[in-house]
Amino acid sequence: MEHALSPATLAELRRPRPYPAVSVLTPTHRREPDNGQDPVRLRNVVTEARKRLEADPSVTRERRNDVAAQLDRALAEVDLAHAEDGLVIFAAPGEHQVWSLARTVPERVVLSDTFLTRNLVAAQAAERPFWVLSVSADRVSLWSGGEEHVVADKSGGFPLERRQQNFDAERQMQIGDQPSIFRDESTRQFLREADIAMAALLREQPRPLYVTGEQAALSLLEEVGTVAGAAVQVPHGGLAHAGPEAVWQALRPVLEAEARKDATSVIRELTSARGHRTYAAGLDELWQSAREGRVRLLAVEENFRAAVSDLGDHLVPAEPGDLEAREDIVDEIVEQCLETGADVRFVPDGTLGDAAGIAGVLRY
Repeated sequence: MEHALSPATLAELRRPRPYPAVSVLTPTHRREPDNGQDPVRLRNVVTEARKRLEADPSVTRERRNDVAAQLDRALAEVDLAHAEDGLVIFAAPGEHQVWSLARTVPERVVLSDTFLTRNLVAAQAAERPFWVLSVSADRVSLWSGGEEHVVADKSGGFPLERRQQNFDAERQMQIGDQPSIFRDESTRQFLREADIAMAALLREQPRPLYVTGEQAALSLLEEVGTVAGAAVQVPHGGLAHAGPEAVWQALRPVLEAEARKDATSVIRELTSARGHRTYAAGLDELWQSAREGRVRLLAVEENFRAAVSDLGDHLVPAEPGDLEAREDIVDEIVEQCLETGADVRFVPDGTLGDAAGIAGVLRY
């Protein structure tokens, strides 16, 4: 199952497909007893997708069989033992994908000429992805981080390692001359190459960057390049050779502190916007402003979800049993704001007070 959504991957998912491109969404659960219902719900929603294919007169028998086979292959790839909060299956002629999301999704089936991506986009934004670069004199490792985890990432050619004939890390440790390693010209060149590779990756996939390493390594990386100066530096050695759990534990308190600072800065911006009459709050107002491209900053409480009915000129809370309700309106607003270049921030529940879960700063 897929987890990481890069800009290139998103662009590929959004390109038009031969009809029908099928999107199947269902909520999943991480723990018992709630996860006991997941296999049944998944089978039911996939069965509904097959029924929709059968009932659509515009779908040829050959294409229907192709897409049904792709759904079967996707279903075989689903790993509910490691489920998160939402599952998305995409199937079209000749292809399929399975996405696990750390954000719940509405249960639905959509047949179109494109895949339904807004829930992926919102989940990615809510997860607040970041990069971690772990630096040492002989190895530079890259980690992709999200909610409660980091994983090793090979983007940009990482990990980078020095050839053994040019560097004897064991001998350097034995003679206790660790600081001198970072005065060596070959080390400078090694970290310069790491900086160039990381800068290129940040241009392709911009995310917040955290850099870990001995203080001497951090200082040299900042001296020879550009990425460390703009990153959050974490003076913690040994992580270039460590596993993901060690990296996560070293980073967790730093991330928590950054999240508190971020929430404080969001509240400060929203308060200022009230005084300048560029403040907006609530689903109806934010939906209108998002479609007009007016939102500069969108703040959403982490677990805020809502189902609404669209009356054309405004939204109202959906009535129970309304089959036309838009259950993922928050994700729609998030995706629309990101599409128009807004800064989207997810904040802890209760942060936005009387804003009812969602607020923003308008461009005009």
